[in-house]
Amino acid sequence: MASRVKFENSCEVGVFARLTNAYCLVPAGAASQGFYSVLEGELAGAVPVVRTSVAGTRIVGRLCVGNKRGLLLPHTATDQEIQHLRNSLPDEVVVKCVDERLSALGNCIACNDHVALTHPDLDKETEEVISDVLGVEVFRQTIAGNILVGSYCTFTNKGGLVHPQTSVEDLDELSTLLQVPMVAGTVNRGSEVVSAGMAVNDWTAFCGSDTTATEVSVVESVFRLRDPRAGALGSVQDFFTSGAGLLPEPRQKTRLC
Repeated sequence: MASRVKFENSCEVGVFARLTNAYCLVPAGAASQGFYSVLEGELAGAVPVVRTSVAGTRIVGRLCVGNKRGLLLPHTATDQEIQHLRNSLPDEVVVKCVDERLSALGNCIACNDHVALTHPDLDKETEEVISDVLGVEVFRQTIAGNILVGSYCTFTNKGGLVHPQTSVEDLDELSTLLQVPMVAGTVNRGSEVVSAGMAVNDWTAFCGSDTTATEVSVVESVFRLRDPRAGALGSVQDFFTSGAGLLPEPRQKTRLC
């Protein structure tokens, strides 16, 4: 199921949250309490929701990247933040800093538990750290001509959403590379920066409160959030060819935090 939420006055919830199959990171501070409460309510008992800062900022979703095996932080992260995360995350999650000049790792890297797509100019050493810590295959890639793959692409172990101008050929190539169905789309009423507008894992998604009913329907379909069965996402193409993606959906409940 996909929920629509807001962080203070911003619909760019993926800027502030990092969600994986093993943990969820949200900003620390009293101003973030409502946002934290919503995510904690949805994820309680499934994964820990950890309040933190990264490099002294609240934009944790853009500065770090991770999966169920690890979490990568920029070199600007403080020792206190690193230790706090190591103490708060599950023992099997490796927390490591990356000495990379492109420090907004969430903008430069997109990954699931098996594959990572990276900014073409990332250092070779960074690529090796991504492979070692996250346990993934790493591919340098662009999305619809954009080098910030972490901003214009988000995918889980079940499906993915990319920049709306991604060509059919590129979608096929990405689907083959990632071994999950990929769909071109938007969030937050037409925003192309799909990763900044949502946080998603294998069983739930949080989209910005401006996300339309049709956009929510696409998210729930491509990420298999409506039906947990292994073959359920085979119907994504049917979803579009049947015209279901154009039909009005029941009004979604919006949570304002």
